[in-house]
Amino acid sequence: MWKYVLKRIALIILTAFIILSLTYILLQLLPITDPRGNIQARISYWDEQVRLGYYIKLTPLQVAQGMVADVHFADSNGTTYDYQAIPTLTRYFNWLRNIFTEWDWGTSTQISIGRSAMEILMERLPVTIELNVISIVISIPLGIGLGIWAALKKDKPTDTIISTLIMVFISVPGFVLISFMLLWLTFYNQWLPSQWPSSSAMAADPALAIKAFVIPVAALSFGSIAGFARYTRAELCEVMNSEFLLLARTKGLTKRQSILFHALRNSMVPIVPMIIGQFISILSGSMVLEQLYGIPGTGRLFVEALEAQDYSVVMVDSAIYTLIGLFATLLVDLSYGVVDPRIRMGAR
Repeated sequence: MWKYVLKRIALIILTAFIILSLTYILLQLLPITDPRGNIQARISYWDEQVRLGYYIKLTPLQVAQGMVADVHFADSNGTTYDYQAIPTLTRYFNWLRNIFTEWDWGTSTQISIGRSAMEILMERLPVTIELNVISIVISIPLGIGLGIWAALKKDKPTDTIISTLIMVFISVPGFVLISFMLLWLTFYNQWLPSQWPSSSAMAADPALAIKAFVIPVAALSFGSIAGFARYTRAELCEVMNSEFLLLARTKGLTKRQSILFHALRNSMVPIVPMIIGQFISILSGSMVLEQLYGIPGTGRLFVEALEAQDYSVVMVDSAIYTLIGLFATLLVDLSYGVVDPRIRMGAR
């Protein structure tokens, strides 16, 4: 078991290394972005890039001799500043060296000039994680409970109503749902805030902080609840029609006992791994949600960095999402063995 886990972790690290390496190289092939801000901030940024080994600073003599500058600007006194990018592969190896020796993933050029991209991400990450954890905690019991209820009332009006609602919430895109909620709950009725409040406003008014979570958590949860209910109903209906459950009933177990001790356990085998996969899908879906509702999370940060061409922030954000996704696949595989002891991970 542990040998299998260590092997998978090694493969995850290798896969992440390949993905992030290709991402970095492709981003470096894009046009160079000059930081916004005053002249001193720009000079400090490019001098830091020289120190890290990504650019070289050209002297006036080198420029006069024909060396081409990739970055050129001048201050109010007429002093010119010229910088030339070193070859892409050399920048890549220097980037790896800076990560392993200084944990330096680059500095922001647009979002927050001169600040560490990793520091910016760490400020945004707690909000995203909090929203996703709350939504998945709400979705699991409601979704599985509705699925069990629908399966026990199969082909009855209750099952029809639940199945119809499931198909509606699965079919409606998340951005349509949150747009409808914003119109109904904030524009027409003013029950909830129309935008994510600032940290100071939430700290001063705890009730406002609770209200702020209603729309994003609901928008993230509805699709997950429908997904859990759909799969739970399908699996439980299949197990309830199986021969081993009929044998349990013939041995004297009541319907409730056979469902609780046999049907539910077997139907949970494909459901439990789905929980982890659903968390990843929620994490990805929160990009659109954070942009629409103004939530200062990693999803909105990724969109802002792409629009502003802040490649260091894009790189760090991509790294976080890549690692979460890869480790989630490992947790999904391990969860099969937890739910069903007959499954031995790594066995021949």
